[in-house]
Amino acid sequence: EYLKYTKKVGGLAHWDELADKKSRTLYDTIDGSDGFYRCPVDKSCRSRMNVPFTIMGGNEELEKKFLEGAKKVQLYTLAGHRSVGGCRASLYNGMPLEGVEKLSDFMKSFMDENRN
Repeated sequence: EYLKYTKKVGGLAHWDELADKKSRTLYDTIDGSDGFYRCPVDKSCRSRMNVPFTIMGGNEELEKKFLEGAKKVQLYTLAGHRSVGGCRASLYNGMPLEGVEKLSDFMKSFMDENRN
């Protein structure tokens, strides 16, 4: 069924374009935050599937507050890998563009409310 759906929506080109849109949405939010959010990965090596980020240089208190606030608006599993910390958004094919846009909007609101 999945292969039939993939063919129906345009094949691999569809998933490639969607992955690009989703990752670009989040990286643009991070890069446009004037340092409030930071991605620890060099731009030339960034993943389109997993987007790691820190808040205010790894402020654990703010990151905890961010994760708690995200859950309240039904955004889950954003905690970073235990060996790295921070936050991580996974943008696999099952994550719709609307979900990424919702996360981006939440990130912008959170930044506006918590920037010193």
